[in-house]
Amino acid sequence: MESPTPESSSGDSPAVPPAHPVSSPPPRQPSRRRLWLGSLLALLLLAALAAGAWYLIHRKDRAAGGPGFGGATVTVGHAAARETELPVTIDALGTVTPLATITLKAQVGGVLTEVLFTEGQTVAKNQLLARIDPRPYEQALMQARGTRQRDEAQLEAARVTLARYRTLLGQDSIARQEVDTQAALVRQLEGTVTTDQAAEAAARLNLDYTRITAPVAGRIGLRAVDPGNTITANATTGIAVITQMNPIDVQFSVPQDRVPDIQAQLARGEPLPVTAFDRTRAATLDTGTFSTLDNVVDTTTGTVKAKARFGNAQTTLFPSQFVNVQLLLRKLRAVVVPVTAVRTGPNGDYVYVINEDRTVSMRAVKRGEANAEVVAITSGLRAGENVVTEGGDRIKDGAVVQLQGDRPAAGPRGAASGPRGARGEGGGERRRQRPPQ
Repeated sequence: MESPTPESSSGDSPAVPPAHPVSSPPPRQPSRRRLWLGSLLALLLLAALAAGAWYLIHRKDRAAGGPGFGGATVTVGHAAARETELPVTIDALGTVTPLATITLKAQVGGVLTEVLFTEGQTVAKNQLLARIDPRPYEQALMQARGTRQRDEAQLEAARVTLARYRTLLGQDSIARQEVDTQAALVRQLEGTVTTDQAAEAAARLNLDYTRITAPVAGRIGLRAVDPGNTITANATTGIAVITQMNPIDVQFSVPQDRVPDIQAQLARGEPLPVTAFDRTRAATLDTGTFSTLDNVVDTTTGTVKAKARFGNAQTTLFPSQFVNVQLLLRKLRAVVVPVTAVRTGPNGDYVYVINEDRTVSMRAVKRGEANAEVVAITSGLRAGENVVTEGGDRIKDGAVVQLQGDRPAAGPRGAASGPRGARGEGGGERRRQRPPQ
């Protein structure tokens, strides 16, 4: 039996053609016109960016080096370099320290009967300040004196007896042992008399201690004990405190780098003047001389303690007062400018020199010694040249400046506005004078 063929099995139905994949149309290539337009637009954009960058850069340069920001000339402060003697000083903060601070303490006990000073009084040396009841010490002195007189009488009798014994010994009428015994008694009584004399001197000293006097001249402070109180010898709390005011010292610190300069000046025998100012440095309190340096450097601060002495005749310096100290090392001849004129750049210090045509030139300089107001220029600047002191941050080399105090020049806008205004006012007058038609 034969198998049916596809044609016979399909019957009368027509044959189905095989399926084929559907393919998309190929992409269209851009035309040359579009490519040309895109390239042109990109070039125009790049040109616009480059032009904007060039404009911004040159506008900044014109603002810094040209007339000024917004087209206006920069007004600067100026000063002339001058040759003068520049004082080389050391400024420091000091503390007023008295030469002596003494607490008055009673050296004997008793009742405080009198206080002969007022609080805050300036007292002289050996001035009587207070009294302690002296009667017990007077009696002790009398007793010590009586004991001494008795023992002196015994000593005198022993010496007479010794002299008699020696005479008898020469006549061989007495034993030598008795003479030696009497000589020993005399020496014993001499020791007793010496002890009595010391006791009498101690009693007299205690009697003197009942008078409390000032050991130094100075200013006495507040009273701590009132009359009528019983005080003890060498009590912790004294009667008052005396502070020596004339002369007086000021202690301050100097940098360790300045120590060789100070020692060199002291080696020459030249006194170093020191000035004490108040807290605001507005008033001079007193002038004195440098005294000495400490013998060690403070490693925490890198400074050395120093001391200066002041006469303080007007009592303007007060103990423990904080003052501003200025030590004058020497004076040197140099060209100086204000401190604000010197600026620091990548290549070192420089100043802006003002030329005759009102342009500025940046000039490198080398600075020397300086103080709070001026700085010495060792090279790069001559006396008489004008330098910029204010407004230097708004200019650069070659900029045109206007000095403070100069009359500003009229700009083109002002010049144009004048005639317009005049024309406007004239036109208004002509309109007002025109007769009505």
